[in-house]
Amino acid sequence: MKRFSLYALALCFPMLLTAQEDRSFEISKNLEIFADVYKTLNQYYVDDVEPGKVMKTAIDAMLASMDPYTNYYPESQMEDVKLQLMGQYGGIGALIHQQGKNIYIAEPYEGLPADKAGLKAGDRIMSIGGESTEGKSNADVSAALRGQAGTSVTVRLERNGKSYEKTLVREEIQLKAVPYYGYVAEDYGYVKLNEFTRGSGAEVRTAVAELMNGKKNLKGIILDLRGNGGGLMNEAVDIVNIFMPRGELVVETKGKISNKNIKSQTRHEPLTTDLPVAVLIDNYSASASEIVSGSLQDFDRAVIVGERSFGKGLVQNILPLSYNSQMKITVSKYYIPSGRCIQALDYSNRDTNGRATKVADSLRTAFKTRNGRTVFDGYGIEPDVAVEPQYMSSIAASLYAKFHIFNYVTEYVRKHETIAPPSQFEVSDELFADFAHYLSDKDYAYSTITERVIKELRKVAEEEKYIGAISSQLDAMEEQFRKDKERDLYRYRDEISEMLKSEILTRYYYERGRIEGNLSTDPDVTKAVEVMSDRKGYNKLLGKK
Repeated sequence: MKRFSLYALALCFPMLLTAQEDRSFEISKNLEIFADVYKTLNQYYVDDVEPGKVMKTAIDAMLASMDPYTNYYPESQMEDVKLQLMGQYGGIGALIHQQGKNIYIAEPYEGLPADKAGLKAGDRIMSIGGESTEGKSNADVSAALRGQAGTSVTVRLERNGKSYEKTLVREEIQLKAVPYYGYVAEDYGYVKLNEFTRGSGAEVRTAVAELMNGKKNLKGIILDLRGNGGGLMNEAVDIVNIFMPRGELVVETKGKISNKNIKSQTRHEPLTTDLPVAVLIDNYSASASEIVSGSLQDFDRAVIVGERSFGKGLVQNILPLSYNSQMKITVSKYYIPSGRCIQALDYSNRDTNGRATKVADSLRTAFKTRNGRTVFDGYGIEPDVAVEPQYMSSIAASLYAKFHIFNYVTEYVRKHETIAPPSQFEVSDELFADFAHYLSDKDYAYSTITERVIKELRKVAEEEKYIGAISSQLDAMEEQFRKDKERDLYRYRDEISEMLKSEILTRYYYERGRIEGNLSTDPDVTKAVEVMSDRKGYNKLLGKK
């Protein structure tokens, strides 16, 4: 048997060499063809060709055929790479947005250059470094505001119809991974984690330690990963380590280059291994968020609450290229403790429209958690306790998209120097009535699903020649619906009030105020507290006897 195996290998070896040679030849041939096309285009094309721009377009198109996480970054985009990896960039520390042809400060970050210089949300950016922003896009203005830390930038702004000028010194902006932590329902700790950048594991550990030390009878911890698109894998391992002992295998990567595969274990002593934990996830929780939520689910260490996660089980590395450019490339897939990979889309198989296909239900494999619960691969992290997602109403979406809430709050802040603390502030009847009055001369037209269905029914009836029989009924329905829509502002008052409240709290107390002020009405937080309050039910969910 051994002789046969060696003989078979000897026969196969020349075939392996031939396959490798064919592959090398194909690569060399196509590189030569590409170079010829590039040179010919530059030499003969009727208009001037920008070599860098054309090459970037070609590279982007090539990488787009792989997956959306494999990207090329020229030297000019290094700030974007730093922001992804470390949550750092050189700039003034403010969000901006575009309304029509104008660019406005949307949110200055607390304690950073824009905030320290007195810039406010609602200030219109007129010029940067003496160059007008008229006709510039959001991306153009953002790029002009960013730059190397220590350099200065002069910005002219408009507020209340009056212009003013500020010279700001750019700083290395380090975004907080944990913008807020505190207590909910008196005896439960809450930690919001925005991203997995360098040091985020230490931030979460500090937050959990302070919550545990601040309340000796703490009944549980809520870790909020909603909207968190992920980041550094080692930070995810460190966060799991807060709740799991040293030496536990959290995640394993498997790729083409076997000696690059990694097994990541917890390395430190945990803060707690028995305090109840609930992790909040939604459809935008991805990558490192799924490592944390998925591994804690596999260990039966936490109850997962919310919606199914995004389903990104791919690992990227950033590799240096020539001329200070870099490439972010998918190098492996990751597998969490039960052995499952939660990647939802198969980028190697695409439909007729070129879209990646989902892993078929029939191809999903069952795995077991530590306590024997059944979990599946290939579809993100399924919550142990599902919470119905809340969808924005048509009127609320229109008010938000047309900046009516933002602009009203800008006026509100000018008239009110202070407001109540975040945990006490509410949108009063008087405030909401004032907002309704503000909207009286504003356009916030919107189309509802019901209106679109009636319109489609009218179209089909006309095509099938039934319109004569039902035209009057459709007219009556549309007229009644128009009258009914006039009451939408108050029909959806609770939802619109929450949006007003969030924007107002952000202006006075920054992101931390917005988070704190909304905790009491957050359905996912409420459900997490409810689950952990029932210790018997909590243990049953985790498969504990």
